[in-house]
Amino acid sequence: MMLFDETEIFSSGNSGKRIFDVPDADLLLIDNFFSKAESDYYYKVLYHGTQWREYEMPMYDKVVTAPRMISWYGDTNRPERKSNPDWPSELLQIRERVENETQIRFNAVLLNLYRDGTDGVGWHSDKTSSSNKNMNIASVTFGETRLFRLRHKTLKHIAPIEIPLHHGTFLLMAGSTNTYWEHQVPKTARAVLPRINLTVRQVRET
Repeated sequence: MMLFDETEIFSSGNSGKRIFDVPDADLLLIDNFFSKAESDYYYKVLYHGTQWREYEMPMYDKVVTAPRMISWYGDTNRPERKSNPDWPSELLQIRERVENETQIRFNAVLLNLYRDGTDGVGWHSDKTSSSNKNMNIASVTFGETRLFRLRHKTLKHIAPIEIPLHHGTFLLMAGSTNTYWEHQVPKTARAVLPRINLTVRQVRET
């Protein structure tokens, strides 16, 4: 149980809209994509209303519990996808806002809960199928500001990119970004509050 209104101290970014001019990537950042009031609302609803679960992941020669919690929603083969009862109304609202901004259709979302600074994710590219290699991924953050890093897989002379993802911030990794770049959310020794990140995705059925 939180002993204070944690949303009052979450900071929103002030960089507006930014397009990153880097090779092999289509990166778009929008601070304040959701207003402070909207971000506070979605944070509270998702934090308390989501069925978070731990999951195990392979690491080298063993299986470990990932340092974060997750939840997943995806569409079924229904003619009108927004009638899917598995999607909470708040997730449908967020997806609709993302689709209106990007003019891209998405059919799945992975929710990640970073409980404190000991939760994070190491360098990786999101898994894709051969038929959807250049998958568009839209990211929305609510809660604590955490650093998001990207690095090119082969062009080592390009400096890594560091982006603070604030309360209500939107980031689009489109085109070949996921093919040529890796990303991470590093752990931190700072005392930080929980962060919720939604990665809205295009998942193709096989």
